[in-house]
Amino acid sequence: MGKPDMLDRVAQMLIALVALIALANGALMLWNPYGWYQAIPTVKFTGPPNAHFIRDIGLAYIGSGMLLAYAVRNLSGRWLAATAGGLWLSTHGALHVWEVAAGVCAPGVFWRDAPVVIGPPLLVWIAIGLMVLRQRISPTGMPKAAILAAIGKVSPDELAYFKEVADAPGHAFEKLTHFMPFAMHRHEAPADLFHMARIGSTLVEDCGPCALTAARGAIADGVDREIVNAALSAKPHDGYLRTGFDFGAAIAQHSAQAGELGDAIEAAYGRTVRLELAITAAAVRAYPAMKRGLGLTSSCAITRLMV
Repeated sequence: MGKPDMLDRVAQMLIALVALIALANGALMLWNPYGWYQAIPTVKFTGPPNAHFIRDIGLAYIGSGMLLAYAVRNLSGRWLAATAGGLWLSTHGALHVWEVAAGVCAPGVFWRDAPVVIGPPLLVWIAIGLMVLRQRISPTGMPKAAILAAIGKVSPDELAYFKEVADAPGHAFEKLTHFMPFAMHRHEAPADLFHMARIGSTLVEDCGPCALTAARGAIADGVDREIVNAALSAKPHDGYLRTGFDFGAAIAQHSAQAGELGDAIEAAYGRTVRLELAITAAAVRAYPAMKRGLGLTSSCAITRLMV
């Protein structure tokens, strides 16, 4: 959630750098294979030039570069494209390592090649690892067991219905992971205002564990615990926080007041912020509705709403 921070930009720049290297190298191999062969001194140790094979490898470089370039703009959501783009580069680097281990290639030749053969895929994995460690990637494409383990740790009350979806046929769980980032979409909206709308909408659904999950998400996004607990008690702080809370509740209640509150938010923060609050207030209702349909809800009245 939120705009990319400095470390996100660092990861993007690493991926962009490798994309440029791969595209440039691939283009040269495709356009002038014999010139490329002459320009890379160590490649001569692999045998005489073959224009067809050089162009084949050039196409692989271009394919990897295109995937990496596609991932740069939205690395958190397109990290799988970056992974795919780095895969061939990594296997190519692994082949060079094997050649040294097997005695096919002299260590001196390997170390001369290493910066351009091992370096780029290493930068890709550093960038992806940075995003993963900071929990900045979309769950889409992550192993099912890893997502369930994270949910069980952060929101154990939510685990039962997630497991049911995970066991359902037709790749239902994978489809749900595409929806989850949308329900939490925030780019321009202030974190506290955004989560007030989210909690306000969730409370209308009368699902205590769902409300606690929304509250934990707010705290993880940097919202002050006191502000969150006040919202859980349906007594949000006055001012713009109450406006955001009431806006989320009005959306969930199908109230005409949602239009007036939305106009006030738009006047103060702009159309994009109104859109983000409307999205999360509407989408977050899917979770308690799903739990209710499965008979797994627990009323707010019997849940201690405090984090």
